[in-house]
Amino acid sequence: MIAHTRYADPQRQQGAVILTVCLLLLFLLGFVAIAFDLGRLFIVRTELQTAMDSCALAAAQELDGQPGALARARRAGTTAANLNRVNLQSADWDGKGQMLEAGISFRDAAYLPTSAPAGARYAQCEHRQQGIRMWLLHALGAFNGDDPADPSTSAVLASAVATRASAQNTCPIPVALRAKPCCTAANNYGYLAGEWVTVLKKGGAAVAGQLGWYNLDGSTSASETAAELAEGGRCGTRLGDQLGTPGAQTSVDRPWNHRFGVYKNGDAPSVHYPDQSGYAYTSANWKNTVPQNAFAGTPAPGSHATAQNYITKRAAWASLADTGTSIQAGAQIAFGDSNRLNSFHKLATPGATGEHRQFGTNRRLVIVPVINDAARVIDFACMFMLHPLSGPNDQAMLEFRSLAGIAASPCAPAGSPGGNAGPLAPVLVR
Repeated sequence: MIAHTRYADPQRQQGAVILTVCLLLLFLLGFVAIAFDLGRLFIVRTELQTAMDSCALAAAQELDGQPGALARARRAGTTAANLNRVNLQSADWDGKGQMLEAGISFRDAAYLPTSAPAGARYAQCEHRQQGIRMWLLHALGAFNGDDPADPSTSAVLASAVATRASAQNTCPIPVALRAKPCCTAANNYGYLAGEWVTVLKKGGAAVAGQLGWYNLDGSTSASETAAELAEGGRCGTRLGDQLGTPGAQTSVDRPWNHRFGVYKNGDAPSVHYPDQSGYAYTSANWKNTVPQNAFAGTPAPGSHATAQNYITKRAAWASLADTGTSIQAGAQIAFGDSNRLNSFHKLATPGATGEHRQFGTNRRLVIVPVINDAARVIDFACMFMLHPLSGPNDQAMLEFRSLAGIAASPCAPAGSPGGNAGPLAPVLVR
């Protein structure tokens, strides 16, 4: 008897393999779709979260309890958010516009919604990003978005909350304040809110009642002084730090003037950010007696026809030339001399559509170390930068506003939170 072995039909085997491969490819395509589309969604959400974090920190910086604080916070928050690109770093957020002021809300100390500037302690930024396409998942029939008009798209939501808290260290400018004789923190080291204080125009240690140039890293390098004044500056200054006295200020005028929206050569507002207003104050255009209070006061008779306090000018995004863009006109308003800033060539543009609005951040309210006889930091003051410099050896003036660690201080610099008595720095809490 002969045994017969049965073999599978080769044609049937080929058909089974083809079917298996097709199913496997479909299965793998599903994983590719998940990785591609959900990965893109994750990237966009990360970008959006960065924008919301920036928004909340910038908005919280303005919560000083003063009238107009919420309006300033909304402007600062939207400006900071819109400087960040989302949707895979595209210029447009969602094809419909950028972060709007309506996306910013405020809460009081009990974390209840508030619209009162005096009670606002927390700033919350929130934005829903529409129009993120799920190409492969939608093609596979595995995804239908939440937009009936375009079911191939999805949306992500990001939010952030920030407040102001004492910092362990901070980011001051390289200028330091000496206390007046026999004065302490209890009486603001002898300075009045609104009082103008002169910065020594050349190297040398400041004496009691003066401001002087001091390097935050303890060095005597003139180039370090300019670097510490520029964008980014130097952070990490703490109580007890030893400051250094530079011999000369060879290039401080350029980064100082960026804050006023005053530029030379190829410098531009999109890179060297200005303040929200470049309008300047000197004894030539602001005739108030001590304390002069250019920050929030009323101009005295004899002041320039355009003169209004900084809070008002900031709300209008005024330039050095007020509503204009001429360096000469701005110099004439501020100094009574149209040739005073001849080495500079360009102003940031003013108004709701100008560069002070588009790129402006809080750059003229600055933290200044308070030092003792040995040039060691004993405290920090909040001061207001009054005018641009015509050159590196020009005499500068700042207006004393308050000690930096009080709740009503309009200064809220960058720094590392977690201190007990340092300047109030914006910090994310959610």
